[in-house]
Amino acid sequence: MLTVALMLALAQDIEVVFQTEAGSFRIELAPDKAPKHAAFFLDLVKKGYYEGSGFHRVYANALVQGGDPLLKDPKTPKNLFGTGGLRLQKSEFNDLKHERGVVSSVSIPNLPDSEGAQFFICLAPQPALDGKYSAFGRVTEGFEVLEKISQIPASPDGLAEKPLKILKTSIDKKKTEPYLEVGPEGLKKIVRIETTLGTLRVETHPEWALENARNFLKLSETNWYAGQGFHRISKGFVVQGGSEGYRQGSQSHIADRWVRSVKGEFSKDVKHVRGILSMARTEHPDSATTSFFFVLAPSPHLDGQYSAFAQVIEGIEVLEAFEKEEVDGESPKRRLEIVKVTVE
Repeated sequence: MLTVALMLALAQDIEVVFQTEAGSFRIELAPDKAPKHAAFFLDLVKKGYYEGSGFHRVYANALVQGGDPLLKDPKTPKNLFGTGGLRLQKSEFNDLKHERGVVSSVSIPNLPDSEGAQFFICLAPQPALDGKYSAFGRVTEGFEVLEKISQIPASPDGLAEKPLKILKTSIDKKKTEPYLEVGPEGLKKIVRIETTLGTLRVETHPEWALENARNFLKLSETNWYAGQGFHRISKGFVVQGGSEGYRQGSQSHIADRWVRSVKGEFSKDVKHVRGILSMARTEHPDSATTSFFFVLAPSPHLDGQYSAFAQVIEGIEVLEAFEKEEVDGESPKRRLEIVKVTVE
């Protein structure tokens, strides 16, 4: 088995890939939280231990459990589902919260240090589990696959009518976040934004807001914005879009792993005039994540309060088209969306 020291070194650069009957998902390990569990799990993956096993307990959009080696035998009776591969590891309780995407070790109820090969993945926050199970990783990609798994037919207590199989496991290089190490000179770009009402080209200005420009380019490069809606039209003020939760179909995207809040970069010297792009936020100055707005008219009260990072250089007439749309309050009466975003 991999030593803990080697595990700590490897985990910085790798992810575990699970291929299932429903599709694939990826996990990054957290050896700083549960080093022995992370090393044990990675060693099992290297040996192909999970291949042919499956997910046998599911709670729709909340949690999935799998990894029992007994599931490899199709003759295993249902009353034995979830009983194999345990009593192999001592607990490593830690402060990693059981939030959406967190991977944790299964144990036998009321039996200390009874963990092993089985694991569960949270698809919704499970605070009641915090500090009671050994969390050792986090899903980075494939939430839509796990959601499908969570919805397979099951009894009221979550036991699957037919376990969903794990076909193959592998170790892959961790994906690199776009623009993470790029300096200011590399963050001045032209971005093409195709919308329901036409196409705009905008130029980023890292000299105005370096990290907010980096954040926008990262989400644009990965096409995270594709399918996201414009949910607000305040005529004579702003058009806002790109918020999480407004994508059609599955809300999951491969770049979700890189969505995080960005520090506010405010400058009274950068004026919020027509055609400026700025990051939306809550009352907290450092709460911007993905949502941005186009300014429709001079709005001096926004200067020094919001992070302006780009401006329209072509397609300003598209903003006029947005202003002509029928609204209910500030909500468009029909769906308007970002079709595609390209960094030129």
